[in-house]
Amino acid sequence: MKKWTLYSIAILTLLTLTSCEAVGTIFKAGMWWGIFLVCVIVVILLVIFSKGKSS
Repeated sequence: MKKWTLYSIAILTLLTLTSCEAVGTIFKAGMWWGIFLVCVIVVILLVIFSKGKSS
């Protein structure tokens, strides 16, 4: 049953989005995901360095 749900979502997406819109959406999501990961890594590094200075 899950297989049919996945297929129906994929078909619905392919029919409603043109290829340019689909690629644009994927890259937009990828850009925000990358920005989020960079921010998380910077915060982790700041926490590590601040703990190193305090001890």
